[in-house]
Amino acid sequence: MTIEVLHQKIESLRNCIERIESKKPFNAEQLRQDFDLQDIISINLERAVQVCVDLASHILAASGGRTPATMAESFLLLAEEKRISQNIAHALVKSVGLRNLLVHEYSKIDWDIVSSVANDHLDTFREFAKEILSP
Repeated sequence: MTIEVLHQKIESLRNCIERIESKKPFNAEQLRQDFDLQDIISINLERAVQVCVDLASHILAASGGRTPATMAESFLLLAEEKRISQNIAHALVKSVGLRNLLVHEYSKIDWDIVSSVANDHLDTFREFAKEILSP
């Protein structure tokens, strides 16, 4: 991955985070009742996770290491290679689970969890970007 592509993906991640933050403050009850808010938050969380997965995949491919079997494993392999911290890897593994629920099981979404992630855990995405940009 070229440095230009890396920065484009980081910018895409930043845009997702900013879009979510532009809707704060909100809580789970507001999410349950506001379908537009649900769409904005869930789509941007989904995209943020996917951008992180894409970045992880590109970095792993460039390193010539093991190929991950799952999206979640991408983050664990990056942590093994010391590209990201264990804490960020484990938080992003959880985010893949959330992404999968948002994409595949819309009727079963726990808006309390979505609200918590959107309100309290966006720094995970920022820290991931910082860690992969550091030498």
